[in-house]
Amino acid sequence: MVRLPLTPEQIEAGRLLGCLLREARADRGLAEVAHRAGVSPETLRKIETGRLPSPAFGTIVRLADVLGLPLERVADTWRAGAALESAS
Repeated sequence: MVRLPLTPEQIEAGRLLGCLLREARADRGLAEVAHRAGVSPETLRKIETGRLPSPAFGTIVRLADVLGLPLERVADTWRAGAALESAS
């Protein structure tokens, strides 16, 4: 199965998602948060910088739990990124 390239909307949504997670992490160490969420620090770094704009749902759920973010807020952030690009 060939995966289709991400759309500009998906890339923007992933960038905003990464910003939200980085902001929520605040002064907590990247390695600590990654470990508590069960992901590698490199994976978290890629998500936060937008280099991994479509992480697995389970990864996002675990990160949201560790960071105390409601999933609805995470979803709203992703939708806002997709809507910004669609509107342009």
